[in-house]
Amino acid sequence: MDRREFLTGTTAAGIMAAIAPQLAAGRDEAPVPRRRLGKTGREVSIIGYGGIVAMGRDQREVTREIIRFIDRGVNYFDVAPSYGNGEAEERLGPALLGRRDGLFLACKTERRDRQGAREALETSLKRLRTDHFDLYQLHAITTLEDVEKALGPGGAMEAFVEAREKGYVRYLGFSAHSVEAALEAMRRFDFDTILFPFNWVCWMRGNFGPQVLKEARSRGMGCLALKAMAKAPWRQALSGPPRNAGMSRTSIRRRLRLRSASRCRLT
Repeated sequence: MDRREFLTGTTAAGIMAAIAPQLAAGRDEAPVPRRRLGKTGREVSIIGYGGIVAMGRDQREVTREIIRFIDRGVNYFDVAPSYGNGEAEERLGPALLGRRDGLFLACKTERRDRQGAREALETSLKRLRTDHFDLYQLHAITTLEDVEKALGPGGAMEAFVEAREKGYVRYLGFSAHSVEAALEAMRRFDFDTILFPFNWVCWMRGNFGPQVLKEARSRGMGCLALKAMAKAPWRQALSGPPRNAGMSRTSIRRRLRLRSASRCRLT
């Protein structure tokens, strides 16, 4: 697999917080391309707005940035209650008010039980001032225990399915930080999407991702990439290999061990 095939393998691009300043500043006025998000059939921008970047910032600044992103053709917006203990959701809510039509809004929860997931969903809908999410995801599935709790009896997926039936969410997905957990989650439930650390470094040097993408594509799932820049600043990524590119296969695998898996901020 060459670099081009790898990059087009993910049917919707990563949440690239690293390039937010470039998009917001309008340094390249070409509209952001869109791509079909798997079985959902929805066309989403290949670069999304990661709500985590709204933390610790003034509301007016965030609103201006989001308007600029929408003007540039970005229609995929992602957020989670764990980003600043709800702060990111509270910033995105007012910014997206009156601009919701045509956008694809994704949210997540780390709650693994039915009641907790239901309460988290209700809170997120209120903070984001919307009556539904286009995509609702299990957040940071990392171990087989996570999978069992969320998909077993009384687990979060019961609340997810109920919410979909009632129209509060349209599609169901999950984010994962281990190959083992991702494959097991896909085996247990017919998800619409997966959010996973797909990047060139981990793929080629750590063999971390090919198995997941192959399985997801065989199921027609939409594939979303997190950590797509492999921790490299945007300018550095344009001019040369990312910082981790010189790491040994063993070192990369060590960093990707379950207990050390980090969350999905791209910096």
